[in-house]
Amino acid sequence: MRTSARFAHILDGLKETLVIWNAELRRAVRSGRALVLLGLYSMFSALVLLVVGWLAREIRAEVGKQLATAGADANASAQVGEEMRKGMLGFLTSNDSAMIEALAQVPLEVLVVFKITLFFLPAYVALMGFDQLSGEVGPRSMRYLTVRARRSSVLLGKFLSQATLLLGLVLIIDLAIFVYARIANPDFGFADVVLNLIKFWLAAIVFSLAYVSLTTLCSSLFRSPAVSLVFNFILLFIFWLMDTIGRASGETGSLRFLRYLSPSYYSGNLLHPKLAEFGASGAAYAGFATVFLLGAYAVLRARDL
Repeated sequence: MRTSARFAHILDGLKETLVIWNAELRRAVRSGRALVLLGLYSMFSALVLLVVGWLAREIRAEVGKQLATAGADANASAQVGEEMRKGMLGFLTSNDSAMIEALAQVPLEVLVVFKITLFFLPAYVALMGFDQLSGEVGPRSMRYLTVRARRSSVLLGKFLSQATLLLGLVLIIDLAIFVYARIANPDFGFADVVLNLIKFWLAAIVFSLAYVSLTTLCSSLFRSPAVSLVFNFILLFIFWLMDTIGRASGETGSLRFLRYLSPSYYSGNLLHPKLAEFGASGAAYAGFATVFLLGAYAVLRARDL
């Protein structure tokens, strides 16, 4: 009887979560913010892609001119271009031979855009969901939800709605980037496009879910959405600073441990072909997401709504 009652309690919680997730997702999709955020993300990604593509073409053209002036043949030019590509790919992957081999067919423009957008993605996540809880805690409309559903169900439902919306937006942008890469690079085959699209999209989602959880935590701490947003940006800056100082300390510095406390430190292996390396990074982000969500639940449970 006790086990049956506990199962029924869990099932009711799941139903409440799904209802809130569905309602919040519908409201988010219908709102103008979703279109604004999609436009903002797409314009930023397009700008980065065009600038990176232009720089790559200019560098290739300049190198080609210098080689032609020196009397080098086409094979020598192609070899130099390939060496430059390998050098750039090694820089972006920290000279990991397995990653270099796995990403050999991916145009460098795609990888550079991915790295840059991954850096700014936490700020985008904060803009997307900073008021998911504080927007209702402030005017006290949250109490009408918690009368009908558990606070944990409200929290998870809102978190999942933001995560689902982000999942769709990132997929749209990644799809557009890979379509552009396919058109600009005819040797980038269809099978490689599909495989790497899934890989890059999954990496971005694993990375961003921890920051969605962080935004949920920040939104639960304050009644004012504006204060939640500012505090979220402060935490993002602190995490970035910890990662930067920890990396700068090297392997023997006294502050090297700081990098392990920052989510961004674990992003390097999200595209790794080895399951163990990717799994370690994924587990780290799952751990951060769990900690942030538990913190948000503790705050929401203790708060007077």
